[in-house]
Amino acid sequence: MRISKAFLTGTIILVSIQFLFVSCGRKTKFTDVTDRAGIDFRYNFGDYHYENIIESSGSGVTVFDYNNDGLMDLFMMNGTYLEGISSDDGLVFKDTPDNLYRNNGDGTFTDVTREAGVYDINWSMAAGAIDYDNDGDEDLYLLNYGPNVFYRNNGNGTFTDITDLVRLRGPDKLNGFTKWSIGVIYWDYNGDYLIDAMVGNFLGFDKAVVSPASPEIMPHPTQYRGQASMLYEHQPDGTFRDVTAEMNLFYPDSKCMGLVVFDFDNDGTLEIYQANDHHFNYMFKLIDGKYEDIAIPIGVASNSKGVGSGSMHGTIGDIDGDGLIDILVSDLEYGALYRNTGNGYFQDVTRSSGIEIPLAGKGTWATALFDYDNDGDLDIFAANGTAEELILQYQVLLENDGKGHFTDVGMEHGEYFRKKRSARGMAVWDYDNDGDLDIIISHVDLEATAALLRNDGGNRNHWLGVTLRSPRGPAPAISAKVIVTAGEMKQHLVNQWTTGYLSNNDPRLHIGLGRNKKIDLLEIEWSDGVNEVYKDISADRYITIVQGEGIRE
Repeated sequence: MRISKAFLTGTIILVSIQFLFVSCGRKTKFTDVTDRAGIDFRYNFGDYHYENIIESSGSGVTVFDYNNDGLMDLFMMNGTYLEGISSDDGLVFKDTPDNLYRNNGDGTFTDVTREAGVYDINWSMAAGAIDYDNDGDEDLYLLNYGPNVFYRNNGNGTFTDITDLVRLRGPDKLNGFTKWSIGVIYWDYNGDYLIDAMVGNFLGFDKAVVSPASPEIMPHPTQYRGQASMLYEHQPDGTFRDVTAEMNLFYPDSKCMGLVVFDFDNDGTLEIYQANDHHFNYMFKLIDGKYEDIAIPIGVASNSKGVGSGSMHGTIGDIDGDGLIDILVSDLEYGALYRNTGNGYFQDVTRSSGIEIPLAGKGTWATALFDYDNDGDLDIFAANGTAEELILQYQVLLENDGKGHFTDVGMEHGEYFRKKRSARGMAVWDYDNDGDLDIIISHVDLEATAALLRNDGGNRNHWLGVTLRSPRGPAPAISAKVIVTAGEMKQHLVNQWTTGYLSNNDPRLHIGLGRNKKIDLLEIEWSDGVNEVYKDISADRYITIVQGEGIRE
């Protein structure tokens, strides 16, 4: 029987069309489930009028399991009316609290702010969750415009304010103005297994400052004084001592917007990357017992134009699969992506990676490097919104081709990406424990609602979620390196969840495995120098690895 060429061509076209429809039908989608999840959070900046840098900065999102039930809970920070700063009609927002939402395990959340004892009415920027006392539950440190607050987890679903007991309230003023804290990172800088804390501080807000060039628009950050970030050393009695100056970290003119700690050069010592607003960024390296800023010589101080632009945060991850940890710096121009070259230096690949054009002019605040489709490489979500004026922007999802080149695909993956909003803090997390990463975003626009985007389809590929713990406390796990080999796939990851503007991601390490049903080899380089190897770990589940004790389900 003869088959005509036309018939064959038509059959090929039909099969191609059917394949296209199947592929499109299976595309990962992000579905807005905020209302059905019961997240009724509404952000306010203490005013109806968007007119100063405090109001434009927004607040963050922290994900953590406050009640140890294996479900990730949600803490969302809020602004409030500020006497002498907000307009009079903003009085309706006076004493607005932050909100703690308990994960019910059925896709819904319950607001437990009051019953949990975290009803804070300061202007909160960020919150860092950590088991500071190694008693098995996560404590919570609030970073505020004004006094900071430290809550100890009582282990029964409630918290107690012990700020003065641990001495972490912070000074009333820095550089002559109200202290404005924007975040915290934790690690053990001196090797005593006690968790130390570095608090990032922004600038000295002065309402009297007016922009001479454009008095109708809020003044530029460069017109304000800076404020030094502060390193607190954890003492054996549970208190914290300010060691900023003695560790050579006192930079009173800096304007910190984000901190992250990791070992960029594989020398066994964790470095601090500080993103500054319209100021050169810092990379602090511990040299002969003191920290020194090496950002300029290694190439991570400024953007590709040599400008210290409006940097928000340094987000870390291996973008190109070469085993070296790179840095994505979100900023209000077009960002900076620094590729780690492996010889102690970084190369700016912002343009060649494909991120410059989709981020240019968006005003990017928070970013995440995360594997949304579990294919084994890190994609990018960018939360956007203009700073000086309340101009809405599209949010951006950039897909990695596996080699560190990114393509803007957001509008193909959900209605949320087709609507302009003004976003600030955001976090990625697996709130429903189904194996793919969801997104939660806080907005400062007058709509003010949060957005919970459920990942539908990312778990078609295989995955593994890992919690790292040590009997000696959290220190060995913070910024530990995890090397995963699965089939022909090899990934290098860092166990560090404080990697977005004002926000903290799901603390569990999420590993996309593509079509691999198991991990052949998992190597852990703990931050205290201990190395461990595990073999043949089956995929599609959450596990805990305890240093020296092995895997627990």
